[in-house]
Amino acid sequence: MRDAWAFAEGFTRPASGPHQLLGDALGVLAGVLWGATTLAIRGSRLSSASPEKTLLYQLAISGVLLTATALASGAPWPASLSTLAWSSMAFQIVAVTFVSFLVWFWLIRHYPATRLSSFTLLTPVFGLLLGALLLHEPITTRLLVALAGVAIGIWLVNRPAG
Repeated sequence: MRDAWAFAEGFTRPASGPHQLLGDALGVLAGVLWGATTLAIRGSRLSSASPEKTLLYQLAISGVLLTATALASGAPWPASLSTLAWSSMAFQIVAVTFVSFLVWFWLIRHYPATRLSSFTLLTPVFGLLLGALLLHEPITTRLLVALAGVAIGIWLVNRPAG
């Protein structure tokens, strides 16, 4: 319901261009696949593996698959990369891939996945806020209502039993 409310703007007037619905669909797919990854880790021997080993397995598999996909796409590769591109890649490698996933895998090993999964809903909140701050994307009433739904959902999942 919350996602339908947030995505409804794209049905009437795409604020981010003609590919907004594709982006929304890919965002939902990413969330589903992230959840599937969490379930696969919790339901396999990786649940008892160290976070470092889990991260190594995930990066090794995804590195091979993404490289093969990039080569198969036939898209041209840049002859050189700018300082901004190298800096962006360094941030993605260190902050996003290494630190955040290492912490995530440690959390999965020590806490119930159901409680942790609610915090993954903060990803679109940060995406919305950073999109508005860095890209000057509009924040509409509909999106604010959807964000309130996220906040209420996180509170409901994590409130004390009783």
